[in-house]
Amino acid sequence: MSIYQLKPRFQALLRPLVRRLAAAGVTANQVTVAACAISVALGLWLFFAEPSPDAFALVPLWMFLRMAFNAVDGMLAREHGQQSRLGAFLNELTDVLSDAALYLPFATYFAALSPHGGFWVGAVIVLAGLSEFAGALGPSVGASRRYDGPMGKSDRAFVFGALGLYIALGGPLPDWTAALMPLMAALVGWTTVRRVRAALAEAAPR
Repeated sequence: MSIYQLKPRFQALLRPLVRRLAAAGVTANQVTVAACAISVALGLWLFFAEPSPDAFALVPLWMFLRMAFNAVDGMLAREHGQQSRLGAFLNELTDVLSDAALYLPFATYFAALSPHGGFWVGAVIVLAGLSEFAGALGPSVGASRRYDGPMGKSDRAFVFGALGLYIALGGPLPDWTAALMPLMAALVGWTTVRRVRAALAEAAPR
């Protein structure tokens, strides 16, 4: 089970907005690039500027809005004839870049919890990228693009959004959360394995 499975209901709510955007001449690639630019700007600002913890409230807010951006660009592409080869590349690459930028600011907080806390945030960033590439490689072996969980993009957004909200509310991360990033890394690793297995099973001759 993954939060991704709720996507069809979310898309239904956004469909009237998507129609208006398409009528206004907004393209799927413009939405994709805009979402990535905002993600990278927010993540790097939180990391390098080291603002007050209140600023981390922007993380859950943007994680939610980013899901809307991602749904909108896909619907513009599929339902309004805007699919393109460039869009296929942008869709995958910008997601990985955006995730890395948004997870990066949490390295400082987890490094304060344990000597290896920052490393584990980095591990989640790397493994998250691998899991998305594993899903995107499905069509290369004759399978569909895989979105298997248990720790896909939407699930990771939920975890980091919740962490951002907790930090913004002023609560120091409790000691037990030091185990959260290793656990996430394990779950993202298992997600990658599941996506590879599912793609191979789907593509296997019958």
